[in-house]
Amino acid sequence: MKNSLHPQSSPKNSSLTQENLHLEGMGCAACAIKVETVLNKVAGVKKCNVNFALERATVEYDSQVTNLGNIQAVISKAGYKSHVLEEQKNNQTEDSEQEKRKAKQQELTQKVIVGGVISLILMFGGLPMMTGLSLPFIPHWLHNAWLQLFLSIPVVFWCGKGFYMGAFKAFKGGTSDMNSLVTLGTGAAFLYSLFATFFPQFFIFQGLKADVYYEAAVVIITLILLGRLLETRARSKTSEAIGNLMGLQAKTARVIRQGEGVDIAVEDVIIGDIVLVRPGEKIPVDGVIIEGQSTLDESMITGESIPVEKQTGDEVIGATINKTGSFKFEARKVGKDTTLSQIIKLVEEAQNSKAPIQKIADQVTAWFVPAVMIIAVISFICWLIFAQNLSLAMVTTMSVLIIACPCALGLATPTSIMVGTGKGAENGILIKGADSLELAHKIKAIVLDKTGTLTQGKPIVTNYITVDGIADNNELNILGIAAAIEENSEHPLAEAIVNYAKSQGIVNNFPKVENFEAMGGQGVQGKIEGKLVQIGTQKWLEKLGVNTKQLVSQAREWENQAKTTPWIAIDGEIKGLFAIADAVKPSSIEAVKKLKKMGLEVIMLTGDNQQTAQAIADEVGIYHVFAEVRPDEKANKIKEIQQSQGKIVAMVGDGINDAPALAQADVGMAIGTGTDVAMSASDITLISGDLQGIVTAIELSRATMKNIRQNLFFAFIYNTLGIPIAAGILYPFFGMLLNPMIAGAAMAFSSVSVVSNALRLRNFSP
Repeated sequence: MKNSLHPQSSPKNSSLTQENLHLEGMGCAACAIKVETVLNKVAGVKKCNVNFALERATVEYDSQVTNLGNIQAVISKAGYKSHVLEEQKNNQTEDSEQEKRKAKQQELTQKVIVGGVISLILMFGGLPMMTGLSLPFIPHWLHNAWLQLFLSIPVVFWCGKGFYMGAFKAFKGGTSDMNSLVTLGTGAAFLYSLFATFFPQFFIFQGLKADVYYEAAVVIITLILLGRLLETRARSKTSEAIGNLMGLQAKTARVIRQGEGVDIAVEDVIIGDIVLVRPGEKIPVDGVIIEGQSTLDESMITGESIPVEKQTGDEVIGATINKTGSFKFEARKVGKDTTLSQIIKLVEEAQNSKAPIQKIADQVTAWFVPAVMIIAVISFICWLIFAQNLSLAMVTTMSVLIIACPCALGLATPTSIMVGTGKGAENGILIKGADSLELAHKIKAIVLDKTGTLTQGKPIVTNYITVDGIADNNELNILGIAAAIEENSEHPLAEAIVNYAKSQGIVNNFPKVENFEAMGGQGVQGKIEGKLVQIGTQKWLEKLGVNTKQLVSQAREWENQAKTTPWIAIDGEIKGLFAIADAVKPSSIEAVKKLKKMGLEVIMLTGDNQQTAQAIADEVGIYHVFAEVRPDEKANKIKEIQQSQGKIVAMVGDGINDAPALAQADVGMAIGTGTDVAMSASDITLISGDLQGIVTAIELSRATMKNIRQNLFFAFIYNTLGIPIAAGILYPFFGMLLNPMIAGAAMAFSSVSVVSNALRLRNFSP
C-alpha cells in the first residue's frame, strides 16, 4: 500500500513494525552500507534502508520474530549508537535536534582552529624539507623533531580521536571504512616519524635521512576535519526543508472556552474546539469555518500565490495565513493528523528513501575501502622493491590512503534527493519516495482523467428537460425523485443534480430511497415508493431496454457543447434529461501545451461519453482520447498503453475510481483536492490541484537526476584519477608526486563539492 496524505488503516500484517532510528558515529558511506548489511541479516527484519546524509535508518521488522532492543544491540555491536526518532516532531524536538547539530559544529570548529594553528607552525618549520631549500628566515628550533612531536600530539590524539575510535570499532566488527583509511594514513606518518625521532641512527646507518612527517599527519587531520565541518554545514542546508515546514506551524491558538477567547499552545487544541482567527494570524489546525468569512493565503501549503476566498462551510488548513476578516472554525484535525504534519511526514519519508540509481554507488562503496587498502599495500611494495626508496614508498602509501574516500559516492544521491523533495514541497508537490522522483524524468506518456483533473470537478446543471415539457409540476416531481436518488452518491454529477434541485426550492424534502445501488461508470438506481428509478448514461439505459428516442436530438445538441447528459428513467420509461457542464481549469490548456512541448504524449481517459470527452479534449488540445471507460477498465487501459507502446506512463486523477489506474501507472499523480483513496494510491500528490504541478514535478525530476549524475560523475572521476596519481603513476614520467597533505585537502573537499553541487537545486524554479 502506498503512503497517503491522510492516515490510512493499519497494514494487514499487524506484527509488521517500522521504526526510524538516528545513528551516531557514521563516518562515511561505507558505514551506512555496513549498518544496512548487518541489519538485513537479522532474523525478522524485512527491509532496512540507511541514509548516510541524514544519519538515519528506517527498519521494517516482524515484532513476533525480533524487537527494537535486539536491532539496536546489533547496531551497537557494529560500532554505532542509535536512538528512536519520534514519529512526528514538534517545534521543541526540532529545536533540540538543531541544538545537537550546532554543538557538533562547534566541536568541529574548535578542533579545526586548534589543528589549523598547529598546522601552520609545523608547515612553516617543515618548509626546508618540503622545498629542499635552505631558508634562513625560519628559526632553526622549528626544525626540531621533538618540538614537532610535542605540537602534533594534541592534534593527533584529540582532534583525530574520532577517526581512531571509528577505525577501532570497524576493526572489532571485522570491517573497514573511511576512518580506517585516515587512521592508517596518518597513523603510519605519525609512527614512522616517532620512530625516526627516537631512533634517528637507524636511518643514518642506512644512508637515509631521518625525515619526520608530523606536519603531514597534523595537516591531513585538520583538512579532513575542515572538510567534514563544511560538509556538515552544507548537509544541514540540504535538509532545511523540514525545518522550514516546521516553522510554518502556529505556536498558539485562540479557542473559545466558556464563551471567552483563551490563548493556548497549538499542541493543546482538541478536535471540536471552536477557534477564533483574526486578520494576519496563522490558522493553527485544520477545520471548517462555522462563522464569518475571509481571504486566506495558502501559498505555504499549495504553492499557489493567489489568496483564496473562504466562507461558512469551507475547509481551512493549518499554517495558512488569514489575510482580511475574522472568523471562527471548528477544529477537525489536530496534531499529527493535520495536513501540515502529514506533509512533513511524507517529506521526511521521501528524504529517507533510496533511489534505484543509488544502488550503483552502494555496490562500489561496498568494496571501495578494502580495494584502496590493497592498492596502498601494492604501491608501498612496488616503490620499496623497484625504487628502493622508503620515503617514496611512505609518501605514496599515505597519499593513496588519504585521498581515497567513499563519502562523495555516498552523498551523491541522497543529498540531491533531500533538496529535490524539499523543493517539491515548497511548490505544493509531495513526492512520496526517491524512486518516484527518479522515475518521473523517464515519463513518456501522461494519461489525464477529465473530471476534477482537467476540469474544475464542480459541475453544475445548465439545462433540464422532461418528456412532458418544461416548467410544470411534473418536472419538479421528477427533479425531486432524481435528487433523492443522487443524494446517495458521492459522484460530482450527483452533487450537481442535488444542488440544482435545492436551488429550485426542493430543500430537505426528498422522498425515501430503498435498494440504492451505484453501477460503476454507468449510473445509479434505487426504488422510491415501489418504483424503479434509474439515472445514468444513454448506453446503459438502452442496454437495459429503455427507449431513449424522444430526447436523443436534445442530448446530442448538449453533448456537442461539451456537456454531460444523465438520463432519468422510471420503471423503464424515459422521463427526463439533464445537461451538466464542468468548466475546464484555467491552467489545463497551458499545462497540456507545456507537456507536449516537453515531448510527452498526452492522453485523456474518462468515463464520459465520446462527444463530451472529445469537446473537452479539443478545448485543451489533447488528440488521444479514451471515452466511456468504466472505473474497473481504467487500470487495464493503462496496462495496455504500457505494454503496446513500451512507454513509462504517468496517470493523473482525483477520484476513488482513479485509484486502480494510479496504482497501475509507473508514476501515479493525485490531485490534492481529490479523495484520500486516490492520494494513497499515488506516488506524487499535487496539493493545489493545478495541472502546472505535473510540469513542475517532471522538470524537478529531470533537474534532480541531472544533478545526481553530475555528483556521481564527480565522485567516480575523482577517485578514478586521484588514486593512481596518489600511487605515483606520474612519477616515472614527469617526476610528479602527490604530497599527502594535498591528498588530504583533495579528499576533504571532494564531499564538500558534491554537497555544494546538490545545493544548486535550491535555485530550481518551475
